[in-house]
Amino acid sequence: METFFSFLEKRVDNSSSLLCVGLDPHLSDLPSPTAASALTFCLNLVHQTARYAAAFKPNAAFFEVFGAEGWVALKQVIEAIKEESDRMGSRIPIILDAKRGDISSTAAAYAQSAFEHLNVDCITLNPYLGKDSIEPFLNYKERGVFLLCKTSNAGSMDLQNLLVMPMGSDMPMPLYIYVAKLAQQWNEKNNVGLVVGATHPQIMEMIRAAAPDLWLLAPGVGAQGGELEITLKAGLRADGKGLLLPISRAISRAANPGKAAAEIRDSILEIRTALRRNKQTGEQLS
Repeated sequence: METFFSFLEKRVDNSSSLLCVGLDPHLSDLPSPTAASALTFCLNLVHQTARYAAAFKPNAAFFEVFGAEGWVALKQVIEAIKEESDRMGSRIPIILDAKRGDISSTAAAYAQSAFEHLNVDCITLNPYLGKDSIEPFLNYKERGVFLLCKTSNAGSMDLQNLLVMPMGSDMPMPLYIYVAKLAQQWNEKNNVGLVVGATHPQIMEMIRAAAPDLWLLAPGVGAQGGELEITLKAGLRADGKGLLLPISRAISRAANPGKAAAEIRDSILEIRTALRRNKQTGEQLS
């Protein structure tokens, strides 16, 4: 049975890409503050960037701000991605950036909304309520979740950096490491990943060590090679995969979004190739 992450890996291989194109129709970027304008904005991005995208990540909040019309626009964007996938002959995963988190019965409704009504492939979740708030999503065996672990915002340290003493442990650890360890345990069906901000490369390296198998969704990286290289070094798995880089404004605000996406995709690929070559050389020397 194909899982979300085996599906994602196929697309990564087909597109030679770790780029996740963010679909964030900020009101300030739209010619008019309407759902129709947000739809046009996103459709343009989808059509220009699909061939370079390992995944698309629409941000639910920027559609919900328009009420019911925004929800319809979001569904139309999702359908357009599926149509573009069919045209290319390679399915592109859709990650709904919604950061849901609630008790199990409410979580079940959120899961049904995302996976059955919107028909997305994956969703971001807040794991603060514990495993029973995640399980309704994990019951959809061919879908996936990315759990917030160490986010890219400045206020993330207020809670995520707190030292905790898990039951049965004799050593305190940062909360983000505990979340990573839990996620590694919960990944029984290959459908759990982590959101880890690229703004904290040293922490990302620690999280990668705590969760060596998981895919990381790493917001916060820019299009500059230095940032990309640091992030890729810190977050890639041993197999050179396992890291998805969501980028939105550097693409959507570019004069030519398709060209911007291609350049970022190619920069990531170039650095991945160099890192893999360096690793192989080091192994031969040792």
